[in-house]
Amino acid sequence: GRTKKPLFTPQILHLSLHCLRRLPGQVYSFSQQPQDQAVVSGQPVTLLCAIPEYDGFVLWIKDGLALGVGRDLSSYPQYLVVGNHLSGEHHLKILRAELQDDAVYECQAIQAAIRSRPARLTVLVPPDDPVILGGPVISLRAGDPLNLTCHADNAKPAASIIWLRKGEVINGATYSKTLLRDGKRESIVSTLFISPGDVENGQSIVCRATNKAIPGGKETSVTIDIQHPPLVNLSVEPQPVLEDNVVTFHCSAKANPAVTQYRWAKRGQIIKEASGEVYRTTVDYTYFSEPVSCEVTNALGSTNISRTVDVYFGPRMTTEPQSLLVDLGSDAVFSCAWTGNPSLTIVWMKRGSGVVLSNEKTLTLKTVRQEDAGKYVCRAVVPRVGAGEREVTLTVNGPPIISSTQTQHALHGEKGQIKCFIRSTPPPDRIAWSWKENVLESGTSGRYTVETVSTEEGVISTLTISNIVRADFQTIYNCTAWNSFGSDTEIIRLKEQESVPMAVIIGVAVGAGVAFLVLLATIVAFCCARSQRSTGGRAGSSGRGTEKKARLRLPRRASKLECNEQGPYQRCQLLGQGWGLMCLFT
Repeated sequence: GRTKKPLFTPQILHLSLHCLRRLPGQVYSFSQQPQDQAVVSGQPVTLLCAIPEYDGFVLWIKDGLALGVGRDLSSYPQYLVVGNHLSGEHHLKILRAELQDDAVYECQAIQAAIRSRPARLTVLVPPDDPVILGGPVISLRAGDPLNLTCHADNAKPAASIIWLRKGEVINGATYSKTLLRDGKRESIVSTLFISPGDVENGQSIVCRATNKAIPGGKETSVTIDIQHPPLVNLSVEPQPVLEDNVVTFHCSAKANPAVTQYRWAKRGQIIKEASGEVYRTTVDYTYFSEPVSCEVTNALGSTNISRTVDVYFGPRMTTEPQSLLVDLGSDAVFSCAWTGNPSLTIVWMKRGSGVVLSNEKTLTLKTVRQEDAGKYVCRAVVPRVGAGEREVTLTVNGPPIISSTQTQHALHGEKGQIKCFIRSTPPPDRIAWSWKENVLESGTSGRYTVETVSTEEGVISTLTISNIVRADFQTIYNCTAWNSFGSDTEIIRLKEQESVPMAVIIGVAVGAGVAFLVLLATIVAFCCARSQRSTGGRAGSSGRGTEKKARLRLPRRASKLECNEQGPYQRCQLLGQGWGLMCLFT
């Protein structure tokens, strides 16, 4: 039956149309033509074709091939031409539609030379019973996700799959379709992922497949059997807590079978002194970032859970800021990272200034100037807990900067000095003094000497002028310094320093002389009194009076008072700053 070749090919049909005589004098038309239809596989279907008053041959064409002429479709026993022939009815009835009947059909009146519109017959095929891989019971370890795969095959059109749990649709499934070799039927596969928290022991999950051939669908189900290692909860009390205080960790577990072991660790290191459900310890700042873990074990496996502690602690440096050396006009970027709890505040300031430059971890100074050089402070504050700071130095490469007094003083006729103070990074390559037609960088030239000394703050270049004359006070002196970034020049004038008035000098000299005489008289009196006591004793013992004579003289410089006897004389010396005294007694 279904595999026989048709009796008529397009070529035979074409020849028949030319050989058969067209019925004269009559114009025929279709009162009924086949329409597009859909039929479920296995069900009957009729394609209509009616041409009133036409009693000639009718030909049914399927996908361009003739099924037979007139009502003789003996090659296709599943096809019948039905209807009242006398009324022009030539309907095609398919007794039991099958997939190979899915085609385009056309009704042709050969002798009237007319044909109907083409009609598409769509044969709908329901899917096979859906199948869930691994069913009907799927074992699952608690904590693992559930992956379910359901396939429904050989459907036309492809089936749609939905997943159900307790009568409610589960969303989030993925789908893929495959077209079979016949080019008409399709198979579909759906994969459903369910996270561990959404899976319950004993739960039933349904896969339902539907298409137009079976709107009510077909379904299958699986039951979930959960076998689980311990379910663990870890709590920490009290929180928050200040550093150096005690906290308690409590590890509670639900397990089937029963728990066999508790194991505690911090940052992966086993805590040997802890073994049960509870662990007490004194916390420091590390507990804020390094979690404490509790691992609970039973016969099916282990579950590990960890917690950090909300420890309040003052600022701790995580990234040290680095001092910078930058070129003039470039950007300087400092980075300073702290950690602290609760949230800390960062402040960048220049040392000696109260201006806040930034509240971020990074301080960016755009297009730096030489005056930007200096010390910068990164300060972090944790409110009500503590504070910390770091200092960095910004050094700016640029041309020298000379900061000297533009008017300096010297005494006429004396040696005078003019000082030039230079700040320079990098250090100056050259420093030169110039005046009139003279230029001197170092050494001595006539009355002029240049000396350069480096200090922590910079470089001091000194121009020394011996035996200053009046013309030196009328001269303009230039101090110029160079480095690889440029130069700077300072103009310095020398001004005569006023002499001390003569009256002041005389007054000071007189005062000094009076003071010296008083001191001298005191020393003489002391020497004479001592000598008199000594000679008086000797006179009493001899029974004779003696006449005493004293003479003063200044023989030489002395530094202290010395007295000694030399025969009948008492000799005293005052040895001081530039003066000597001798007192002789006879």
